[in-house]
Formats: sequence, structure tokens, C-alpha cells
Amino acid sequence: MGEVTLHPEKWVDRYADYLFNYTIVRVNDRIVAEDLISETFLAGLKSKDNFKGNASERTWLISILKRKIIDYYRKKNTQKAQAEVHITYSDDEMEGDWLEERVEDFSDQTAEDTLENKELRLAIFECLDTLDERHADIFKLKTIQNYDTEAICNEYNITPSNLWVIIHRARKALMTCLKKHWLE
Repeated sequence: MGEVTLHPEKWVDRYADYLFNYTIVRVNDRIVAEDLISETFLAGLKSKDNFKGNASERTWLISILKRKIIDYYRKKNTQKAQAEVHITYSDDEMEGDWLEERVEDFSDQTAEDTLENKELRLAIFECLDTLDERHADIFKLKTIQNYDTEAICNEYNITPSNLWVIIHRARKALMTCLKKHWLE
């Protein structure tokens, strides 16, 4: 994988709309959504030296934004806060997002967190080994390596609809496996 560098000067043009659409459905308040996105960009600028290139720029920004959304609800300390934290890991529409949420943030980890991340990574790859090989490969390319949909469809001679069905089924199988072998 080539070295990925950040381009903060292009973040607003490249990602603002995507981050806004992601945020507005979670906070349902335009001003709060815009504030959270601004905070995300600022946090990204402050921590850009910590960017290791293990994820795409967009995935990295989303992982920061998710923490901002969760922090926002924690500060509100409402029932919705608990729902938002729960949704991040278990909502059927978003069932794979916990992979992105677990992108490692080394700035605030204890030895226990590091061990837990290693154990989770191992469990994820063990569960991926239980999937159909082709489906596992497609899942890894799209969800973990963040490959372009069109490139994957061309490589595997499938339609975008087929791709999303495969991703959906792989996520469900992966969650079932992880619940059985790691989360319990």
C-alpha cells in the first residue's frame, strides 16, 4: 500500500458534503452537524502528524467524526446518547461501521486497549476465514481497504447491487461469528 498523505486544504471540497450527510441523520440538527464537522476538521488538523496512512483520508476523518458525535451525545447525557452509542455498533443499517470505529487511535490507549484491539483484529480475521473466499476478498477490498466500488465490480465481474448484497451478507455473517466467539 502506497503512502497516503493528508490534504487538509482539500477537506472541505472533498468531504464536507459526505460528512454532513453522515452527521445530519445522526444529530438531526443542521447547526450541530455543521459544528461537529468543523470540530472534526480542527481535530484532524491538530492530529495530522499522528496519521499513519493505515486508512484512507475519508475513513480517518469519519473515525474522528464518530467520536465527536458520541461525545456530543455523552455531553447531552440523554437516552439518545445511549441509543447513538448502541447504534454505532449494532444498528442493522450500519452493522459494519464498528470496523471503522475500531480504527486504532494510539494517542489515548492503555496496554489493555492495545491488547483488546489486537484480540479483536485476530477475531475479525478468523471470522473472515469462515466466509466464502470470494466474498471475504470482496468484503476486505471494500470495507477494510476502501477500494472503489467500480474497481471491485470490474475485478469480480459483478454489478454494484451484487457488491452491496455480498457486503451486507458478509457483515451479517461476520457479526454473528464475532458475537459467538469474541463479544460474549
